[in-house]
Amino acid sequence: MIGLGTIINCGSVLAGASVGMLLKNGLSKRFEDTIMQGIGLCTMFIGIGGALSGLLTLENGQLSTQHTMLLILSLALGALIGEALNIEKHLEDFGIFCQDRLKSQGDSHFVEGFVSFSLLICIGAMAIVGSLQDGLSGDASLLIAKAIIDGIAAVVFAASLGKGVFLSILPLGVYQGGLTLLARFIRPWMTDELIAQMSCVGSVLIFAVSLNMIRKDKIKVGNLLPAVFLPVVFYLLSRFFPVFATL
Repeated sequence: MIGLGTIINCGSVLAGASVGMLLKNGLSKRFEDTIMQGIGLCTMFIGIGGALSGLLTLENGQLSTQHTMLLILSLALGALIGEALNIEKHLEDFGIFCQDRLKSQGDSHFVEGFVSFSLLICIGAMAIVGSLQDGLSGDASLLIAKAIIDGIAAVVFAASLGKGVFLSILPLGVYQGGLTLLARFIRPWMTDELIAQMSCVGSVLIFAVSLNMIRKDKIKVGNLLPAVFLPVVFYLLSRFFPVFATL
């Protein structure tokens, strides 16, 4: 069944967040803070690992870098687009809107939980590759593996940040479900190298999410989201302007 992977993924987040809320009720503030810092460090190394796997290559026994300019241009132009659209503000406004409707005004971490966890589970490599695989062949195995990981992460995030984690099901369903439905149309353009480039940029943003979890000064990761999709633009431009193929 095409789309089953996203349904299972949303269900795992729902289950994990429910368990996390049960744990949260029995945790003091200092436990919440320490758990949040711990998961932040784990998230940081997930981001670092993904970014380095895309940037480093082994040639003749020597490590060298690749796609450095692509990463810089994607983040710089993505920041310009994201700031112009003010994506972060819209995400926060949506979180506040839902917070009001759900009568959770007393939950100070509601919006942070929604925004941080939504970004974490949507911008990784498994979301892209798994959705394409599910849409093209009906093979949901990769998204099911992702569902297990996301479910465990949801427990920790909900225990630290509360009910806002539940709301991340909406962007997860729209994003992965949309990629799954569009898979047959976009797969001819999504080469393995292009997916790797998008995943590399996404991993850098995951690293930024981890910094937001352990620092007081916040990076506007939402306003950097367009950067994940700019490698597609550069790939299309390289068809007409070969210079972009060297990025």
